[in-house]
Amino acid sequence: MKEPDDQDTDEGKSERSKSDGRQSQSSRSASKSAVKEDYKSVEDTTGETFTEGEESYLGDDESYVEHLEGRSSSFQDDYVESIGKSQSMETPVPDAEEAEEEVKKKISESFFYDYTELASMPFVTPDSNIPLDLLTLVHSFGYDCRKRANLQLLDSNMVLYIAGNQLILLNLKTKEQTYLRSSSGRGIGVIGVHPQKTYFTVAEKGVFPKIIIYEYPSLRPYRILQDGTDLAYAYVNFNCDGTLLASVGGNPDHTLTIWNWKEEQPLLRTKAFSQEVFKVTFNPEDDEQLTTSGSGHIKFWEMALTFTGLKLQGSLGRFGKTATNDIEGYMELPDGKVLSGSEWGNMLLWEGGHIKVELSRASGKPCHQGPINQIMLDEGEVITIGSDGCVRIWDFETIDTADTIDETGFLEIEPINELQVDKNVRLFSMIKMNEIGNNFWLSQDSNGAIWKLDLSFSNITQDPECLFSFHSGAIEALAVSPLTYLMATTGLDCSVRLYDFASKTPLVQMKFKQGGAALAWVPRLVSYGGAQITAGFEDGVVRILELYDPKGLTIFVGRKRVSDADIRLKQVFKPHTSLVTALAYDRDGEVLATGSKDQTVFFFEVERDYKPIGYITTPGPVCQLTWSTASHPESTLLIICENGYVLEAPFPTIKEEEEDHDVVSYEIKDMCIKCFHFSSVKSKILRLIEIAKRKKQKELKEKEKEEKRKSLEAEMGEDGEKELQGEEEEEEEEPLPEIFIPLTPCHILCGFYSGPGKFWVSLGGYDSGFLYHCEFPPYDKSSDITEKKDEPFDFRLLEDTEDNPITTITFSINQEMMFCGMQNGAIRVYILNKNDPSLTTMEDYWHFSMHDNNYGCIKAISTSFDDRFLVTTGADSNIFVFNIFSEFELKKVMKAKVPSPRFGIETEPIPEDIEDPKAYSIENARRKREHDKLMKEGEEIKAEKRERIEALRNQLQKLLQMNEELPKHMQFKRTDFDLDSKIRAEIDRKTANKIQQVEKELAWEKEKHQLGLMKLQNRFRDSLESDTIVVHAIQSDHKISSYRLVKPSKYSKSKRPSQSERRASKFERFEKEGTGRKDSQRDTGGSISVPEESIIEKGKKFRPKTLSEIMVENQIEKTRKLILKAERAQLKIQQRKKEWEDMYKSKPDDDYEDPKDVQAIKEAQLYMGDFNLKTAPDYKIPEHMRINAAKKEEELGYLDSMAYAKKMHMNKCIVSLRDLKVAVIEEIQCLVQELKNIQSTLHVSKHIPIPQIPQIYPEEVPEKRFQYDEETLLAFKRQQMKNQAETAPQVEKAASAGSAGSFLRLSSGKDGDLTARDSLSRSSKASAFNLHIPKFMEFERTDPTEVELEIMKRDEIKHLYMQQYLINRIKELIVTFDAELRLLRHQKLKLDTQMKLSDLHHVTLFQEMLLLKNFEKQENILQERVNSLDKEEQDMQWKINETLKEMEEKKNEVAKVQDEEKALYAGFQAALGENNKFANFLMKVLKKRIKRVKKKEVEGDADEDEESDESSEEESSLESDEDESGSEDEVFDDSICPTNCDMGLFELALQLREKRLDIEEALVEEKKMIDNLRKEYDTLSKKVKIVATNLNMAEEALEAYQREKQQRLNELLVVIPLKLHQIEYVVFGEIPSDLSGTLVFSNHSLGRLQERIVQLHEENSQQQKLNKECRERRKQLTREKREMARTIQKMQETVSQLMVSKFGRVINLEALQTLSVNTTLEELKIRKLRKELSNAKEMKMWEEKIAQVRWELMMKTKEHTKKLHQMNDLCIEKKKLDSQLNILQNQQGNAFQGPRKADTVAREKVTELIHVQAERILALKEEVALLRKKGGLVLPPIHSPQENE
Repeated sequence: MKEPDDQDTDEGKSERSKSDGRQSQSSRSASKSAVKEDYKSVEDTTGETFTEGEESYLGDDESYVEHLEGRSSSFQDDYVESIGKSQSMETPVPDAEEAEEEVKKKISESFFYDYTELASMPFVTPDSNIPLDLLTLVHSFGYDCRKRANLQLLDSNMVLYIAGNQLILLNLKTKEQTYLRSSSGRGIGVIGVHPQKTYFTVAEKGVFPKIIIYEYPSLRPYRILQDGTDLAYAYVNFNCDGTLLASVGGNPDHTLTIWNWKEEQPLLRTKAFSQEVFKVTFNPEDDEQLTTSGSGHIKFWEMALTFTGLKLQGSLGRFGKTATNDIEGYMELPDGKVLSGSEWGNMLLWEGGHIKVELSRASGKPCHQGPINQIMLDEGEVITIGSDGCVRIWDFETIDTADTIDETGFLEIEPINELQVDKNVRLFSMIKMNEIGNNFWLSQDSNGAIWKLDLSFSNITQDPECLFSFHSGAIEALAVSPLTYLMATTGLDCSVRLYDFASKTPLVQMKFKQGGAALAWVPRLVSYGGAQITAGFEDGVVRILELYDPKGLTIFVGRKRVSDADIRLKQVFKPHTSLVTALAYDRDGEVLATGSKDQTVFFFEVERDYKPIGYITTPGPVCQLTWSTASHPESTLLIICENGYVLEAPFPTIKEEEEDHDVVSYEIKDMCIKCFHFSSVKSKILRLIEIAKRKKQKELKEKEKEEKRKSLEAEMGEDGEKELQGEEEEEEEEPLPEIFIPLTPCHILCGFYSGPGKFWVSLGGYDSGFLYHCEFPPYDKSSDITEKKDEPFDFRLLEDTEDNPITTITFSINQEMMFCGMQNGAIRVYILNKNDPSLTTMEDYWHFSMHDNNYGCIKAISTSFDDRFLVTTGADSNIFVFNIFSEFELKKVMKAKVPSPRFGIETEPIPEDIEDPKAYSIENARRKREHDKLMKEGEEIKAEKRERIEALRNQLQKLLQMNEELPKHMQFKRTDFDLDSKIRAEIDRKTANKIQQVEKELAWEKEKHQLGLMKLQNRFRDSLESDTIVVHAIQSDHKISSYRLVKPSKYSKSKRPSQSERRASKFERFEKEGTGRKDSQRDTGGSISVPEESIIEKGKKFRPKTLSEIMVENQIEKTRKLILKAERAQLKIQQRKKEWEDMYKSKPDDDYEDPKDVQAIKEAQLYMGDFNLKTAPDYKIPEHMRINAAKKEEELGYLDSMAYAKKMHMNKCIVSLRDLKVAVIEEIQCLVQELKNIQSTLHVSKHIPIPQIPQIYPEEVPEKRFQYDEETLLAFKRQQMKNQAETAPQVEKAASAGSAGSFLRLSSGKDGDLTARDSLSRSSKASAFNLHIPKFMEFERTDPTEVELEIMKRDEIKHLYMQQYLINRIKELIVTFDAELRLLRHQKLKLDTQMKLSDLHHVTLFQEMLLLKNFEKQENILQERVNSLDKEEQDMQWKINETLKEMEEKKNEVAKVQDEEKALYAGFQAALGENNKFANFLMKVLKKRIKRVKKKEVEGDADEDEESDESSEEESSLESDEDESGSEDEVFDDSICPTNCDMGLFELALQLREKRLDIEEALVEEKKMIDNLRKEYDTLSKKVKIVATNLNMAEEALEAYQREKQQRLNELLVVIPLKLHQIEYVVFGEIPSDLSGTLVFSNHSLGRLQERIVQLHEENSQQQKLNKECRERRKQLTREKREMARTIQKMQETVSQLMVSKFGRVINLEALQTLSVNTTLEELKIRKLRKELSNAKEMKMWEEKIAQVRWELMMKTKEHTKKLHQMNDLCIEKKKLDSQLNILQNQQGNAFQGPRKADTVAREKVTELIHVQAERILALKEEVALLRKKGGLVLPPIHSPQENE
């Protein structure tokens, strides 16, 4: 990030605006230091946020994202809060006063910057007299149409776009332009407009560029945003309400920044992507979401409030199976999805960071042919514009709800409307014009235009209007008229345009097939009126264009609008084969020189209609041609080549016309051309500059030393001089720059003459930064120019052009100003003295950036004829016109004069243009002419040789003929004529090789034609199932043709799945209501479980059993039997209750209806037809009769399959008939052959005419049409040659018919059936045998005998019979076949009628299907809604049923719990017995209410439980007080059993009380659950009602839609052919003329209706009879019911009497049966017995332990007594020894008076110990000292007490 100290000249203002923009919650302060400190802290925090944003970019998936609820204001507040938090964490909290001092002022709403201080100004050399307004921008003719989003609309008439370093505001009505300059002077990156059109944004380029926001319409700078990117901005976008601004930077940082632009504050910042980002936009529905797209990516952003503050978190779109591509256009949908374009023209729908579906048009066609550049949502429609020049409108709902239907991920949709703007249009962006009542849009065309489009798509929609037309791409050349204020430009966009730059008007343009690259205005010496322009193009063509004013023409017939100027083609020629780079007329206008990249320079003689003079070759591609001026003695041409060569060619010699005939080439080889091969001298120049610089520095140092020496000598004398010498030290100089010459020569960009043989050049690359003055060396014919290395003799240093060389140079007329165009788009003007070709005074200059600094290199620069205007053209498509400063005041209104047309110009024919880029150039055409001449001479020689060979062949033929006429023995053999046998073998070998070579040469053509034939067959033949076969009758003209069948259609092949799954009908759902979707039954019954420990023994420890154990077992067995008996009784009672419940449940209600009847009624209601007409408005379509597109497609497929089957069957019959005819013809051929054999033996007079053999016609065997052989091909070739020779169409037609007939006859004759050929061969063999037999008998001719005559007569009679039989057989075959044909023909006629009817029905079905498809989408939506609501209703109904079941179960459980409570009281009453005086007390104990503490369910709620316990204690105390205060009689103590009360009953009461409390708690819980279930049931019931209402509404909407669909179907016309007898609608016995009111009904349906009437009468009578029987049955059942009720009442009275007689009162028998045993009491008794048994065992064990311990105590006592006796004996013995010892001491005491030895020994030992310890102390001290030296931590030494003393 850029720090505050690194700001430019506007640092103070921006810092003030930034500091004023900060907000705080404390008061304001004017302290400057506090403001700076706070600014720094905020900058640090902002930098920290940026870093965190980068981290979040690297790990988006791991970041925790929380959705924000606020809008943009909340973002700002959260951002400020996060900054405050970070400050409070990093810095100590200041006092309140310091906080008040750090507050910053908010920027005033009325604050504006000064534009004059912001706008960039021209640079002028200091201390020069050059005015700042040397050049003033007058007009801009260009438009950078390929710049992204370079068309914005401020209001309906004001358009905004970027032109280099200028922002242009164009008024569409007045065409006036307003200019705003960039502040950086480095260009403008992108512009944007506020949603309210009150502000617009200019995001610039440069180092740390600014974003300037201007107020409209005042155009004053309102806010400045800084530090948003490093070098340039790529896109800016406001949010929907205009409070936030998003910007994204270009290379290299691609920073995405969200600004609070009114406060000049960046809110969020992060890196958008690592590659180029094209676009960033806010989601119109949610300002928290953004989208960016660019090179190979799309990214979805969200503002998330994390624990570290507000951040931008991005999710990269994953292409998955789709190819990664650059995304230019996209749009955010309201629900968060994103719709984007693609490079191949399809649309991609993104959801959740993935491609949900790819949208294309039908048949896989893309949505656009090329990239989609913009997608918009306008008035509920999606608009897409593409590079194909189309605007297409799509249905938003279709796109929003689009989803894949298969694994391909594609979905085919069609646009609602589309607009093809024009040919050769590439739409890049579009913006809507705010015109009320119109739907006009402005569109940016990247091919150089601004269009006005009308997207209303109505009857009055206007055609697209091209408002402005510009060059597209770089403008390569510029030419200015030498006579008036006209200029011409051309570029690679294939256009030449003319402008009147004085009146700021584009005049005319002319389009060509190839792009232009060079222009030159023909001088006045050639065209006095200045009406001709010479243009060079990229295909090497040079065209002479003539400009004229069409108003001066005399013919105006048919001209609607006459323009101010027009262009016509005057002459065209092609001197080059590559791009023409330069055009130049010599100073006298006699010669035109053209240069090209093909390394040639061509000269033309202008006066003789540009007759070619010749060309010279150059050592490199030509980049500039310049003729010498009049100051030079000779006219020479300066040729500058790109690769460092500069040539000087003299004026070419113009040859006479007679000398030009025999010249083979136009190349001029004898021209004396001087050559200069530039060698880099920049490193030498830099070395010389460094040497001069060091020399100057050295002289300055010497001068300083001399002055210092003199001052020291004056002060100190000789000592000072010595001191100075001592201080002098020689400094080592740095090495000089090395000499460097680049390996690849730098390109020469431009140059110009400075004098004869001298010139200046400007180079790019390494050699830039200087102008080099060069001189041609003398002409040396023998030298090799490629090895020459020439150096310039002078140079001029150009400031600030190290990386920015001069690309083009021009001078003013008086040569006082040199205008230079720079590579970075800047204009530099040097002020020179007059007559200064050496540029000695080139120092002061004026410099200003105009074109784009990145790609706006100035291609051409030129002044007007009077030096009043300067025109520049650049590679950024911009054309700027400047006013050159002059002391003379210019005219206010100027206009260029267009030349008048020449006399007769309108009658002159326009020359034929050269449009083919492969056309021959002038040189190539001449060489081709020479080559053709040589080839012609060669052909003439070949013709003479062929004539001689033909004569020799004729002579040989005559000799061969004479040889054949000789006798055989005199004839020569054929081989004798061969001079050499090897010659013929060699000829045959060469012929074979030639044939093989020809086959190889024609292999590609053969393969090509085979593929073409295959494609034709696939297209036209393979789709046919069977071709048309026409079978002709033999005797009659009848014929029958088969159907030409194509393969089955898509409808009959496969059934289309229905897109709308219909819901089940109510009747079907009624049948399924009985089955639940999941098993919800629960076990409700259960027996009373007894604890197992109370009835099962734990184990047996001792054997045999004691009496107590036996008693316990008996008691347990008795209790178990009683419990089992009670359980059986209870189970029996429950079963009986269940049976009663089932019986009562099965009891029908009063309004009960039989399900069969209900089902029958529902079926009748559902399936009974509505006999209203379908055209009736109240007609209701039954569900089973509803039709949709899928069903209609099935119906259509069924119809197609039926028609196909019938046609196929008929075709098979016709083929069989054709086969029958072939067999008949074969049999007739055999019969005819036999007939001929028979007639050969008969006399001619007895011959019967032989019938003609039927013929197989070509159309009867169409499959043989494609069978051919070599003979057929040769015949076809001969016929084709004959057709080519003939010119008459009739003859040609007849010949083609004959060829076809011969072809068919040949094929049919050659490839006939095998049987026919076999029969013919057999007959021919037989005839041959019969003919050969008489030849053997010729030599014996005798008269026949009588027997022989008889035999001959018999044979004759036989042959006559056989002849007649065969004739009859042939006739029979023919008649039979004709009869078969006529029969089949009759059947086919019927089938044709049916097929025509099926075709009519097919048309109707297809129309219905198309109509249904139109209704299908909305119907599916309605059907899905009905299905979803129906499913929801069923789910809720099922939940209600489940809730009711659970409520019933809970009620049953409540009843069970209540029964348990009653049983408990009854059992206790039974346990009390009768006449128990403590019964009331014990009953009170049992019924006493006690507040028990509930068990804690969750341990974590300890505090809440404590509070609830305290509250419960308070409540219980209050309740107890209330209970106690209720009555004094009820006060009793239940903790003490009264005297004389049975303790067992008292404990039983306490136990039963606990059980009663458990039952009451369970009862409360069950009731709570029932209440919750009832609430849930009520809620579900309400929801069901709502859903049912919605469902009814949805069904009504669907029914209305079905009715509308039926009405539309009714409107379709259906064709039904009728016969007169089928029309039964007559009026007065006649058919009415108007049959519109008739109803077409089928006889079958009418018969069914009549039968149905009879059936309904019968059903009616049966139903009446059945109703009568049911009434009688009901009366009988009512009587039986009353009798059963009386019987039940009598039985109840009998039971009550028996109970009173037995028990004295009516009791509950169920309770009596269940209370046969007190389970609790029995358990207590069993427990008591077990306790007594265990106590007895324990007492026995303790008695045994006591006995064992007593025995051990006795043994210990005995042992102790024994020890005492021993001790007594020892004491006595000790006493005796003591007395003896005393006596001995008294006697021997004198012997031990001296020192004792033991004392001496002890003293020695102590002394030795002291020495040892002293040695150890010394050793320890040494060790301590050693450790101290090592740095260890050692405690101070411990001093002994002696040392202390």
